[in-house]
Amino acid sequence: MIRAMRYPAAVALSAGLLVAGLSGAADRVWATGSTVSHGLSTFGDLKYGAGFTHFDYVNPNAPKGGVMRLRGIGSYDSLNPFILKGVAPSSMLLRDGGGEMVYDTLMARADDEADAVYGLIAESVEMADDRTWVSFTIRPQARWSDGSPITADDVAFSYETLLSKGAPQFKVRYKDFESVTALTPKVVRFTFRAGAAVRDLPLFAAGMPILSKAYWSSRDFAKSTLEPPVNSGPYVITDVKPGRSVTFRRNPDYWGRDLPVNRGRWNFDAIRVDYYRDRGIAREAFFAGEYDFREEFTSKAWAIEYDPKPAVQKGWIQRRTLKDETPSGVQAFFLNNRRTKFADSRVREALGLAFDFEWTNKTLFHGLYERTTSMFENSELAAKGPPTPAELALLEPYRGQVPDGVFKSAFVPATTDGSGKIRENLRKATKLLKAAGWRIKDGSLRNAAGQEFTMEFLMYERSFERIIAPYVRNLKRLGINARMRIVDVANFENRMREFDFDVTTRRYIQPLTPGLEQQNYWGSDYAEQIGSANLAGIKSPVVDALVGMLVKAGNREELVTAARALDRVLMWNHYVVPHWFKGAHTIAFWDKFGWPDKKPNYDRGIFDTWWFDRDKDKSLQAARSADN
Repeated sequence: MIRAMRYPAAVALSAGLLVAGLSGAADRVWATGSTVSHGLSTFGDLKYGAGFTHFDYVNPNAPKGGVMRLRGIGSYDSLNPFILKGVAPSSMLLRDGGGEMVYDTLMARADDEADAVYGLIAESVEMADDRTWVSFTIRPQARWSDGSPITADDVAFSYETLLSKGAPQFKVRYKDFESVTALTPKVVRFTFRAGAAVRDLPLFAAGMPILSKAYWSSRDFAKSTLEPPVNSGPYVITDVKPGRSVTFRRNPDYWGRDLPVNRGRWNFDAIRVDYYRDRGIAREAFFAGEYDFREEFTSKAWAIEYDPKPAVQKGWIQRRTLKDETPSGVQAFFLNNRRTKFADSRVREALGLAFDFEWTNKTLFHGLYERTTSMFENSELAAKGPPTPAELALLEPYRGQVPDGVFKSAFVPATTDGSGKIRENLRKATKLLKAAGWRIKDGSLRNAAGQEFTMEFLMYERSFERIIAPYVRNLKRLGINARMRIVDVANFENRMREFDFDVTTRRYIQPLTPGLEQQNYWGSDYAEQIGSANLAGIKSPVVDALVGMLVKAGNREELVTAARALDRVLMWNHYVVPHWFKGAHTIAFWDKFGWPDKKPNYDRGIFDTWWFDRDKDKSLQAARSADN
């Protein structure tokens, strides 16, 4: 029996998931026990009603045209970003494991809401009130780049293919999907495993990359390829030149260009990525006008290398600092706990004491950074001060299994006075190493079996050499035979996948609403799974339990409490040596672009909302010609 009921602006489901109405002020319930909507949100009402015409952070009348030129580092050897084999262009590696320029998803994220999605390939979503399944109705006009229709069979095929042949991240993300079934050519249902933590699963389904069954059925998905794929997104891949460039060209026949989630977006006729051997060469190429936009991640360069350049002095290159309202997550030296020498937390703590952040920040970074103290830095999820009663309720069952500091205060890394003299910290480190069974013998640190403590920092470029070299000197003062090794990008990625390293640098960008990805980052089940994100090799029943609580949190308050408790346990166990962060994006670009008045809260909003300004470009070219 079909019932029609009127609700307020949103219908609240018992899991805390809210869905907004499909028909103005009222939702339509198509079947008993389910609700139909134009969007999904994790913890709260949807901002945009069913009749919205465009996101608030775009210019709906933005002009189309022009080219934005970007830079890549190294090279690529595959156009399949969904498998472990090969290295895909970084521009394809965007949200949810797919490339939103190339691959559309069932629903599209709104970047001014914490976790909300609205219809893209799907025109509507229907979800069971008991959260056991969610169905999507595909738009009749949805098309692949070859003109063929997107069907429910494509969605089911995508799930099976990503699960069986895709990178391990998809097995993690979709492990609680029981099935994906094409009910009709245009309706697909995701059924979730009984007893699963279902809070995030509807949004995972909405964000799954969709592949063409007709295209991939005649090709081996598990093999890397340089053949541009049949795709559904606003851009198609052209001009494939590994080691040199790759071009994403706007599809003039893109089926979804006028949808509310796309209006005012994807304005460049082409986005071209040129590849360079290292960051220094790439930076100089930018000043020479070889490409148009860069985000600067090197504080020294931002502080001293831009102002002297003629293009900056003449105003041809503009610089901006954009507020970053997303969690900074964690960037750190990840210690491979699979190595026996790192198994003792006292050893890991000692290694942290040898890193002099204050000197590094003052001398190398011009004081532009803050020290990272949390796995959820720059967010409400980060542990602060002593644990709250709610946090203690989660932590008390594990007293004796975690460091005592967990119950006293938030973790704060050891500090120095910035002079470079860290004798006191090294003295503490030496005591910790002795307590863990390491002694100086024959001029080097050795264990009871006489094995020397060696430590290799594995990197794929030299930009970190100036940071690691002083750290290595401090480690050698402890008797540790430390060194840095630089390998090519492909070798680096392969060694990361197989956990063949001592120490490496990685940054994990945390989502606004963390969930199942935390299992991939820290979970015991993924410590030995090739290609997982658990680089530190953490195997802790306590961490697993707290991640489970975070995943099952039914509201924002419970989520924050679980995240803070998890944060305390991770940081006090010294699994990583934390780096630094800044709550802003520092960008530079040639003055030929326009942008909306409002930036989205949770994204830079550059590649999809900016546009090529012909008048600015003409003025810029005239000025450069006159100068020559």
